[in-house]
Amino acid sequence: MNVEDFEIFVKPLWRFILVGLVGVGINFGLTFIQKEVLKWNKYIANTNAYIIAILVNFMLNRFWTFTAQNQDIQGQFFRFILIAGIATIMNHFIVYLAHHKLKVKFYWSKAIAVCVIFVWNFMLHSLYTYVE
Repeated sequence: MNVEDFEIFVKPLWRFILVGLVGVGINFGLTFIQKEVLKWNKYIANTNAYIIAILVNFMLNRFWTFTAQNQDIQGQFFRFILIAGIATIMNHFIVYLAHHKLKVKFYWSKAIAVCVIFVWNFMLHSLYTYVE
C-alpha cells in the first residue's frame, strides 16, 4: 500500500470515526433519556435512539465523510437503509445475547454492539453505499 492509498483510506476512516462518535452520543444520550427519564421500555428506547442516530450518520457521511452528494440520494439512501436495517437486527441480537444470555450489563451490551456494528458499517458503506 502506497502513501496515496493509505491517505485515501485513513481520511474517510477518521471522519467515519468522528461521525460514529456523534452517532454514539446521540444513541446513548437518547436511550438514557427515554429509558431512565421517560421510563420507556429499554428495547423501544434502544430502537428509537438507534434509528435517529443512523439518520444523522447518513447525512454526515454523505456530505462530509465520503463527500458522495453527487450520487442519486434515493438509491444511496436505499443502500444505507438496507445496511442499517441489517445492522439494527445485528445490534438487537448482540444486545440481547450479551445482556440476557451472557449477563452483561445493558449499557455494556450496547457498547459491545456498537463496536461490532462500527466495523460492519464502515466496510459496507465504504464499499457499497457511498461508492461513486
